[in-house]
Amino acid sequence: MANAAPEVFATEAAQVLVEDGHGGAGTHSEPELWGLAPFQIVSLSMLVLLLIALFGAKVHKTIAGGLDGKIAAIKDQLDEAKQLRAEAEALRQEYAAKIAGAEKDAEAMLVNARHEADALLEKAEADSKAMVERRKRMAEDKIAAAEREAVDDVRNRAVNAATHASRKLIAEKHDAAADKALADTVIAGI
Repeated sequence: MANAAPEVFATEAAQVLVEDGHGGAGTHSEPELWGLAPFQIVSLSMLVLLLIALFGAKVHKTIAGGLDGKIAAIKDQLDEAKQLRAEAEALRQEYAAKIAGAEKDAEAMLVNARHEADALLEKAEADSKAMVERRKRMAEDKIAAAEREAVDDVRNRAVNAATHASRKLIAEKHDAAADKALADTVIAGI
């Protein structure tokens, strides 16, 4: 190894020595990376690229399948939303019709209530007039009864007063002889 000139490579293991031999022609060693020859490195690189392409395609299919699934799920949600919207619209129309019917019913009830109130008012007026008339007649009857009672009481008092006065007068003016003459007159008239 006298004529050997060292060459500098990336690693010491890849150091190549040029040796004399084979008729004076120099020989050299192939460069190596991690102990692999260049054709092996190329083979491994192609294998890695093929694996990436193979698994990349599967990943692509998985991603595409996932996206298709999401698209289908979104379509289903949109269809469900359309259906819910149609149901909500039908419910809104139904309730709008019910509200309109309720408003008509409320108006009819209001008109009916007004008629009933008017009828009750007329009846109450008629009843109050009849009651006033009855009470007026009752008061007049009570007044007439009180007048009759007062007149009767005055007559009774007058009779009592007259009777008492006549007794007093008779007692003062008549004596036994006058009573005898009166009794004889009454007896003779019979």
